[in-house]
Amino acid sequence: MSQTSIPIIETDNVSKIVDTRNGPLTILSAVSLTIVKGDSLAILGASGSGKSTLLSLLAGLDNASSGIIRIAGQDITVMDEDERAEVRRELIGFVFQSFQLLPGLTALENVMLPLELIEDPHAEEKASAMLERVGLAERSSHTPRQLSGGEQQRVALARAFVTRPAILFADEPTGNLDSQTGQHIIDLLFELNQEQHTTLVLVTHDAALADHCQRRIEISAGRLL
Repeated sequence: MSQTSIPIIETDNVSKIVDTRNGPLTILSAVSLTIVKGDSLAILGASGSGKSTLLSLLAGLDNASSGIIRIAGQDITVMDEDERAEVRRELIGFVFQSFQLLPGLTALENVMLPLELIEDPHAEEKASAMLERVGLAERSSHTPRQLSGGEQQRVALARAFVTRPAILFADEPTGNLDSQTGQHIIDLLFELNQEQHTTLVLVTHDAALADHCQRRIEISAGRLL
């Protein structure tokens, strides 16, 4: 099997059902897919279609009601939260629509955080280099409230890529940005992704963003189309 055809994410009949006052509600139904190493995949769908739920399940942030999810060959559906957190630390980076920066930390400290969690002795040096890569070296001592939305998302990209993750999950990464700033973020996201040969899985309702990916799938009412 070639390096490029190695599955890094696999799901087999994954469903998510939650209890409501009106009875069980199916959010995802029997989703099976394979994502190979180095692939870029866009998950498209209307609001409420289940695409963000699928992303949370793939990243081990939520539990599936049934089915199997494997990350780099490891079945995360049989893991406890500590074990899934370890998989996330070792393999996964995140970019969110709402940036998710810690307000009391500077840009540099936010980027250093995932490196400090894995006790990297060169955390500050690597974080500084990554901020320079995203064009924010001169803003390293600024806190999130001193940065524009586009700058905050660039900090978030630097934080996501600084550990060189095998997989990057992005949930509506341009959703809170104007179109011009969003395009800059898209360009930077795919440049970094290409440089690091990361497997990219992004959720979006933006067809233009999805067009940058090698593959795209669509979810409607919890089912893959």
